[in-house]
Order: sequence, then structure tokens, then C-alpha cells
Amino acid sequence: MEWQAPAVVLEARPHGDAGAVVALLTEEHGRHAGLAKGGASRAQAPIWQPGNLVEARWVARLADQLGALTGELVHPAAALAMEDPLALAILRAATAVADGALPDREPHPRIFRGLVALIATLARGPEPALPELVRWEAELLAELGYGLDLARCAVTGSVEDLAYVSPRTGRAVSAGAAGEWRDRLLALPPFLLGQGPSGPADWQAGLKLTGHFLARDVFGTQHKPLPGAREMLADRVAALL
Repeated sequence: MEWQAPAVVLEARPHGDAGAVVALLTEEHGRHAGLAKGGASRAQAPIWQPGNLVEARWVARLADQLGALTGELVHPAAALAMEDPLALAILRAATAVADGALPDREPHPRIFRGLVALIATLARGPEPALPELVRWEAELLAELGYGLDLARCAVTGSVEDLAYVSPRTGRAVSAGAAGEWRDRLLALPPFLLGQGPSGPADWQAGLKLTGHFLARDVFGTQHKPLPGAREMLADRVAALL
């Protein structure tokens, strides 16, 4: 068994003598792990940093084996993000969410392409990347069967003045229909509707929105909390307010 494909590094855990068990995300093979011999060594560790784009090759005798992994660095996203703590937090949050949320060896090409696009956006800085991350998380929820319904108000059917999301159903609610329930609803940032620029308050609202459904419907069903890297990103964004 063998494949070669572009991949995003999601996680690398030390294994044995300088080896590393590396989890990748590929377009065709989904989240896929393998053993990189020497992957934790000084020479190879920079390749297997979460967020890096690599050209990976996986080989195993049988399909259900862990297999051996080798790779060449294509884009050192992790090293480039090191200079900006917020950019690094975004990269680590995205890779941690993908690593924990996606089932093994199940292709999700939209999520792969979205993550690659997010990494490309991050090269322009964290400000455009934060709304891109929230949109990618919303797409991840939809891909796993927990999509948000932001097309129209759940109460009135109106497509105007959408401002909230029900934490129970994931459906949008207009400002006028929220009434006395508004304090129990999640804020809907305009950028998720394709409206206007965004700032720290919008990013915080977006992270809280997708984080609620990720925690409940994706990680909660696995009896796991949201990844620590995702929580740390939310804290960093909150500190910008």
C-alpha cells in the first residue's frame, strides 16, 4: 500500500528513538497518520510542525497498518507564524480542531482545501485570517452534519436584520424577533453573512458561535473538550477588546 500527496501537518508526537507519529490532512485520504523515522530529530522536526504544507509519501504492507511516512517541506507556515503570536495561535487552533474533529482516513476535500486557503490567508496577517478561520469551522460543522442555518430567521422567515443564532438549533434569529431571549442567544457576526469588515468583537463572537457547536456536537460526542489550542486562541482574541 502506498500513496503520495500534498498534505497539511496536523500533529506530531515523539515516538521511540527520535521518531514521530505524524497526523496529516490530505485531500484524498483525509486525516491520515504515519510513523516518520527520525521525525523528531533536529534535521526533520522543522518539517513536521503543525500547519506546514508538505509533499508526503506513506507506505505500508497492509492498509490498516500505521505505515511509514516521509515528506518534503513545501511551505513553512509554522516557522513564518512564529513571529506573530496571534498568527501562530490561529494556525495551532485550526490544526488542533481538524486533528480532533475529523475521522481517520475519511476524505473531506472541502475541509482540506479550506485549511490550505486559511494557511494562505494567514500569510497576509491574522486580521484577514480570523474570519476565515470561523468560516472554515462553520464549514467543518456542516461537513460533519452539524451545519448552521443562517439563511433566514427561524421565527419570522425574514432574511433581513439577522443578528443572533439559537444555541439549541443553530438557526439564525433576527434582531426584532429575539425579544426577551436575546441574552440567551449567540451573536451572529456580520462577516458570516458576507457583510462588511470585521474587528476583534466580531472575531470573538464568531469564535464563540462556532466554538459552542464544536464543543457540543463534535468534541462533546467524543467526550472530549475543545482543544486547548482553540481555547487559547479565544483568550488571545478576547484580550484584544
